[in-house]
Amino acid sequence: MSTRPERINAKPLRHPGRWILAAILLALAVWFAIGAARNEAYGWPTYFRYLFDTRIVTAAGHTLVITILAMLAGVIGGVALAVMRMSPNPIFRATSWVYLWVFRGTPVYVQLIFWGLLGSIYDTINLGFTQVPLEPLTSSAFALAVLGLALNEAAYMAEIVRSGVSSVPEGQVEASKALGMSWAQTMRRTVLPQAMRIIIPPTGNEFISLLKTSSLVVAVPYSLELYGRSMDIAAALFEPVPMLLVAATWYLAITSVLMVGQHFLEKRFDRGATRQLTARQLASLADAEGTIPHNVRVIDATETKGR
Repeated sequence: MSTRPERINAKPLRHPGRWILAAILLALAVWFAIGAARNEAYGWPTYFRYLFDTRIVTAAGHTLVITILAMLAGVIGGVALAVMRMSPNPIFRATSWVYLWVFRGTPVYVQLIFWGLLGSIYDTINLGFTQVPLEPLTSSAFALAVLGLALNEAAYMAEIVRSGVSSVPEGQVEASKALGMSWAQTMRRTVLPQAMRIIIPPTGNEFISLLKTSSLVVAVPYSLELYGRSMDIAAALFEPVPMLLVAATWYLAITSVLMVGQHFLEKRFDRGATRQLTARQLASLADAEGTIPHNVRVIDATETKGR
């Protein structure tokens, strides 16, 4: 009479090297924190005195406004450029390609300096039958800062939008046309909802990157945003280090909030992409990809048989 084998109690593989490395990194972090706290060069009293200063808080608001306006204009311009890139019209395709070549091939700092000097290059635009004065635009450093960032951002958003729309299978568009949908209905109901899963993550990254890039508008020059205002105060105090830390703290806080918002936005658009797999299918997929996908829900094998 055969005896039933005992149940195997599997134990997880131990990784002592990970704990040693973690302990070393923790010790280095504590060592750096203690050293920084005792280092007078950081100017911690000045840092805490100006961290919530009214001028700094107002400058952070200006930074957000510049970023939001430039991003909105950049998204609109990027969609237009993406449509031109995918257009059968060769003039539109060539114009879009040249725009992307110029704005993606030159540093944004150089572009901002150019827009800051726009008033010394052009006073008016001659349309033949009339002249349009540029003084209302060139006299506002804020408007030039938004314009410079928006034109640069449009070049990057164009490629993001184009890649998202191109990722939707052509059969989806053909099926929508077969159902009698117009081009606008096809884009709104079929293409864009699927393309958003591709467009949203890099767009969120671009928005966060644009927030940090806004510190370069001092080249326009516009100095009422966070970095410029911090440096103005630092020049008056002759203490650049603590004011740099103040600016860095505000940038870090704002980007952290934006990253949380981006996470929930990505989860919202990932809802339609959730896959249902059995434990065996999940194991095979994880073995093939090297990691467990985040948009998978594990179900029992009996559920698949019952369908």
